[in-house]
Amino acid sequence: MTSVGPHRDASVVAIDIGGTKVDVAIVLADGSITERDRIDVRGAGEHLFDDIARLVRERSAQVGVSAVGVACAGPMTQGGVEVSPINIPQWQRFPLAASLRACAAVPVFIDGDVRALALAEGRFGSAVGVANYASLVVSTGVGGALVLDGSLLNGATGNSGHLGHLTVADPGHQCSCGARGCLEAEVSGWAIRKNYGIAPESASEEIRHRVATLVGSAIGTLASVLDFTQCFVGGSVALGFGPSFFATATEAARERVGLSFARDVVVRPTGLGVDGSLLGAALVAWRGLS
Repeated sequence: MTSVGPHRDASVVAIDIGGTKVDVAIVLADGSITERDRIDVRGAGEHLFDDIARLVRERSAQVGVSAVGVACAGPMTQGGVEVSPINIPQWQRFPLAASLRACAAVPVFIDGDVRALALAEGRFGSAVGVANYASLVVSTGVGGALVLDGSLLNGATGNSGHLGHLTVADPGHQCSCGARGCLEAEVSGWAIRKNYGIAPESASEEIRHRVATLVGSAIGTLASVLDFTQCFVGGSVALGFGPSFFATATEAARERVGLSFARDVVVRPTGLGVDGSLLGAALVAWRGLS
């Protein structure tokens, strides 16, 4: 129910910058995705931005393209002036906005990756018509965003929604943000590899249950504080664990809730599929143009 829609018939360049990959594509006004390219973050190393810039020059110069929209892992300063993605160590206080504007032929707009995903969930996904919800991604890292009263929650610096850094374990494992016991440090893909020595897809039922329980507990706590009953979750870990993840997370969320208005909290899979982040990046561009 977020109040962001396509800007007339504008086609845009959409860029999804995550901890392991960068996707660049053209997104049409109806949400169709064309001309997709992918960059491996680890493989690109120090040349990551050069590889992105080459694609941005090519795509933004195409006829009919009106803007570049970016969904980038954070944290970041307002509007992506500087970005410091936790899982991209070569980018610390990286001047993403100015760098992209120097190589793009059209305006550039930037927001956090899961914040953009929340916009897409409300426009194209399972949250259509829902005014209050949380979006969460459990993948390489854990990110989140909140939509309340139909609007994406921003916060003082535009970083509202870092749900992956709720403390869920005491003392817990060391997180890449510097704290201990964060949700990301306990349930993300990198955390499962580090803490258990296995890939998420090889996780035992015990590990899968713990991951889902911690995610649900965090969501239940937030539901009581922020007065929502729906959380939409994507990401390779959550979706890879399948229906049992969502059933366990919902049960754990409800066990955390004592207040009547949040007792029906439910954890549901994203309705966006694998293209959610690119659609979110497009919505960042359309919002900027409106």
